[in-house]
Amino acid sequence: MFDTIRRYAGRLRTAAPARAEGAPERRAHNLFEAAAVYVAARAEDDQDRIEEAAAWVSPEALSFGVSELACRAVVALARERDESPDAVARALLGLPAA
Repeated sequence: MFDTIRRYAGRLRTAAPARAEGAPERRAHNLFEAAAVYVAARAEDDQDRIEEAAAWVSPEALSFGVSELACRAVVALARERDESPDAVARALLGLPAA
């Protein structure tokens, strides 16, 4: 009897979740995609897109993604301007040179 229950439970774990007929397939967003959309929406002051992107991942994941995007952007600008990342970051924030 326990073998029958175990086999049944095993099939439930491996079965694909059922979708409603004609329902669009939802794809998961990764944290970097969420961060890119979130930051772009913030730059454009688009509150609807900000809220949408923020709902795609956890707040912690979004924070990490935004931080990673900021680091990559500063490095890319520093290379483009032939300046140090510190100088570029301070200039972007309107801080005096160190």
